[in-house]
Amino acid sequence: MLRFIFCFLVFSIFLPTQNIYANSIEISFYGGVQSSPHSRITGKHSTSGAQYSELVGWEGKSFEAPIYYGIRTTFWRDDRLSYGAEFTHTKAYAPTSALQSAGFDRLEFTDGHNIFTVNIIKLWELNDFNTYSLAGLGVAIPHVDALPSGGLHTFEYQFSGLAFRAAIGLSRRLNDEFSVFSEYQFTASDTKVTLLNGGSLNTKLLTNAFNFGISYNF
Repeated sequence: MLRFIFCFLVFSIFLPTQNIYANSIEISFYGGVQSSPHSRITGKHSTSGAQYSELVGWEGKSFEAPIYYGIRTTFWRDDRLSYGAEFTHTKAYAPTSALQSAGFDRLEFTDGHNIFTVNIIKLWELNDFNTYSLAGLGVAIPHVDALPSGGLHTFEYQFSGLAFRAAIGLSRRLNDEFSVFSEYQFTASDTKVTLLNGGSLNTKLLTNAFNFGISYNF
């Protein structure tokens, strides 16, 4: 996970356009409360080869280790759309009832369901406060933690598909360098992963989050 964060920060800071177009650079760190609504999982069991289909009411468990968090880099420009990059460590746990019905002993994306996007951001200044909205497109790289009943344990990072992000928030500048913010954020991603011994799992993972964070501008 630390490798993901390091690569994200290096990529963000050294985007080739930032020195030409950005008036300032801002790095933000946030946490919050994240949930993941129902989605249907489908695929093939590695043990029997049988197809399965089950509606799963995922649990987010934002404050259980590893916790939910995110990092965002923004390159602000005056009077124009700004841009940036963002990494979010979201999580999704399948409850016991869904595990039994689908034929799994364990099914989690908790280290985590990692979302990387390139964002477009619009800012509106309102006296001491600023409001903003953003949209981003990128990829999902979940840590797959899946154990079919009687099968092999898949425990690895995989590239699972495209990801989308949208957020709307409110920020307040504390001084020339620091600001605090709160926001609502939504993510959606295709999750198509391979299980050991020939199994598969497909779903669309959605998340809703209320984030609180701090930003440093330089």
